[in-house]
Amino acid sequence: MAIATAAGPSRMNRVVIYGLLAIFAAIYLTPLFVMLTTSFKSLDEIRGGDILALPAHPTTKPWVKAWGSACIGVTCDGIKGYFWNSLRMVVPAVLISTALGALNGYVLTKWRFRGHKIVFGMMLFACFIPFQSVLIPMARVLGQLGLSNSTAGLVLVHVVYGLGFTTLFFRNYYEAFPDELVQSAQMDGAGFFTIFWRILLPSSAPIIVVCVIYQFTNIWNDFLFGVSFASGESAPMTVALNNLVASSTGVKEYNVDMAAAVIAALPTLIVYVLAGRYFMRGLMAGAVKG
Repeated sequence: MAIATAAGPSRMNRVVIYGLLAIFAAIYLTPLFVMLTTSFKSLDEIRGGDILALPAHPTTKPWVKAWGSACIGVTCDGIKGYFWNSLRMVVPAVLISTALGALNGYVLTKWRFRGHKIVFGMMLFACFIPFQSVLIPMARVLGQLGLSNSTAGLVLVHVVYGLGFTTLFFRNYYEAFPDELVQSAQMDGAGFFTIFWRILLPSSAPIIVVCVIYQFTNIWNDFLFGVSFASGESAPMTVALNNLVASSTGVKEYNVDMAAAVIAALPTLIVYVLAGRYFMRGLMAGAVKG
């Protein structure tokens, strides 16, 4: 009887918890559901009213138009060019910022130098600098380097801004690695990069995944840097999407806008679906080691 009584509240607690989770998940996923269903509807069906209704006659025409022929500004070539702009921006920016963050974390934990705490403190401070405060200095730097209004310029901006975060992640992760491993490798004649490549990096997969997902999401979804440092054909996806949705000329095609928004969200969604569990493992491993 005591066992049944004890099991009763536990079962009830699970029902309440899972019920609340289901409710919150439904609320959170409703906008995505509306975006998907609207993107497969015709304009006549959208004007019918019920935004939660499934498409009566699904069509992929809005997706085709959003990708290849939707008008953005004065051109009507769709979002495909801007999509590839974002991809050309995000891949090198993520790789470079992650690699530099790993090297910084390695140096700040295993090759300490005089003033290393000050350097780390300054990089940590960089994590709290608002986007808006770096716009003018960064614009001047890009102008002097000849990288204004270019994908390479956006790569540089995101590498510089993200370096504080990636350094923090790797520094905390490497802090728990035994210094004796590095010292033993040095006694065996291993150099700076040999120790990094053969000892630390093979054990860094969890934190690398964390950095890649974090940086990929932030860079792909960034709007402020994109609209500030690029325009026209060199603009990233977020800027093109804003220009498409904010257009006030012609017929407002909500289905095309929704299709473009889903296309813009797909890369980050795919990254989280494929690597989400490793992201959580990396966060837990970093917390334990930190």
